Order: sequence, then structure tokens, then C-alpha cells
Amino acid sequence: MLTRGRHRFGRCTTRPGRGRRPRRRLIHIRVGPGARAAIFVEGVSDRRALEALARRRDRDLSAEGISVVPMGGAHGIGRFLGIYGPRGLDLHLGGLCDAGEELHVGHALEVEGLTAGSSRADMERQGFHVCEPDLEAELIRALGVESVQRVVAAEGDLGAFRTLQTQPAWRGRDAGEQLRRFMGSGASRKIRYAGLLVDALDLDRVPRPLDRVLAGI
Repeated sequence: MLTRGRHRFGRCTTRPGRGRRPRRRLIHIRVGPGARAAIFVEGVSDRRALEALARRRDRDLSAEGISVVPMGGAHGIGRFLGIYGPRGLDLHLGGLCDAGEELHVGHALEVEGLTAGSSRADMERQGFHVCEPDLEAELIRALGVESVQRVVAAEGDLGAFRTLQTQPAWRGRDAGEQLRRFMGSGASRKIRYAGLLVDALDLDRVPRPLDRVLAGI
């Protein structure tokens, strides 16, 4: 039986070969005793962005019983829906995903019985929103290239960004695409900038998926 609190659930997987013991892949359940809702995101950078927006909107997600859950990629969403959804903890659910994962997430929601279909409209009615093509690009468009470069400069990374711009693969490319590549060139950089870009936003220019997923839960 699933109960609220901090738990670790997993499943056994086997690999070919005699004598190999099953390996258990663990899912860390991030909910407290008063949990009422969970927002699924693909990674830690998305969680940082949501937490930063919540802070700027004077919301305390922990006090509201809302957990932001990084899944380590959208392809594990079926397992997370099983644990947090109607067959498990039965929390109110929402989420963010990249455009490249839209079909997979929509199908998983339909299979779980949370939506009537797998279209983007069906997903949005359930509180799941799609970033085009990902949250970094949404934030860069919302802020504008010049403002993002000011954030990069304030972090002391402008020299590293200029170096990327001179690389043959990126020379002459759109500055927004260059910035997106720069943000994604290391896991720690992507995580660090997620909150910084949200902090730099004018609150009436928050990207729609980010704004809607928080407002709807």
C-alpha cells in the first residue's frame, strides 16, 4: 500500500548473463505528510525555474503541499503516474515537458485514464503543458537575447559564451540558439541559469507553459 511521506519505490531489472542478480532502480518520492499535488518536470533545471517563479509570486509550494518532481527525462512518466496518480498517492497532477516528448507524455496520460485523448488540448486540461522546444528556449525568448546576455555577463560567463560563438559549428548562428546551446552545455550550468533567468523576467512576460502549470495547481 502506498502512503504519504518519504518513500523509495523501485522495480527489479535483469541483464543477460549467468549469476547476475536483479538490479533495483529506485524512484525517490518527494512528498510530505500534507501532500496534495505534484508537478512532474523532466529535470532539475525545470524544478529550479518553477521554484523561482513560485517564490516571485509569493507562493510557498511546500506549505501548499505541492511537490515539484524531476523525472530524469519524460520517458519514465508512466511509472511516476502510477505512483503519484489515482492508483497510488492520488495527488492532483500537473507537469511540463519538451515538445519532443509531447506525444509520449500525452499517450501516458491517456493510458492512465487521466485524459480523454493525447492531444495538447487534452494534456493542458489535465495541467500538463508543452515547452517549445524546451524551457530554456522559452525563457530566452521571453527575456530577449540582450537581457539574457546581461545575466550571463553578471555571472562572469560572457567570455565563455563568446568562445562558443566563435566555434565553427555555432559561428553565425542565431544568438538565441547560441545561448540555448551555451545553457545546455553542462548540467550544472543549465540548473544554475534556470532560476537566474526566471528572476530576471518581467512577471507579465513569463512563458505560457511555466505560468500555466503553476497557476493551475
